[in-house]
Amino acid sequence: MTKGILGRKVGMTQIFSESGELIPVTVVQAEPNVVLQKKTEENDGYEAVQLGFADQKSNRLKKADQGHAEKASTTPKRYIREFRNSNLDDYDLGQEVKVDIFETGDVIDVTGTSKGKGFQGAIKRHNQSRGPMTHGSRYHRRPGAMGPIDPMHVFKGKKLPGQMGGKQITLQNLEIVSVDAERNLLLIKGNVPGPRKSYVKVTSAIKASK
Repeated sequence: MTKGILGRKVGMTQIFSESGELIPVTVVQAEPNVVLQKKTEENDGYEAVQLGFADQKSNRLKKADQGHAEKASTTPKRYIREFRNSNLDDYDLGQEVKVDIFETGDVIDVTGTSKGKGFQGAIKRHNQSRGPMTHGSRYHRRPGAMGPIDPMHVFKGKKLPGQMGGKQITLQNLEIVSVDAERNLLLIKGNVPGPRKSYVKVTSAIKASK
């Protein structure tokens, strides 16, 4: 069954393992999540647990959101996500979900929104190589040929300049190095998507068994 929690990316640091190995880690603060809804096959067509994280500002509340939160006897939440393949019997409406559902050594997937970098060229956006900068070359940082003469149009999927970043990204099979239940912190080996203070979704690794 899938375990999951919502949190906020604090930043990166380094810790030493018992063997003296230096490990880069990302710190995720996962304050207690609240179960806002339990979706069932009969009512919604699928089974899922809906969790909420971080209180919403009062001046941004909608009546529908307020009523939805009142059913779970909690305040409206800013970041809400669903977790499928969860055992609904393990959750109650309004229950708090804390970081202690995970243990050191667990393998997880982390989903977040990557840093937005604006409009970028083909070299930065697609990691392409540039042409010669001297000796009369007139091809420097352009995206290259648009396509052969025969079709007379640009093929779909051509790697061109455009908006870079700001998309949902999931990094799979990351390892939890440490769980700090007192301060609601997860220390995850390596990096996770998104800038500091951004929201992330932590779930059990879907491919860990493979």
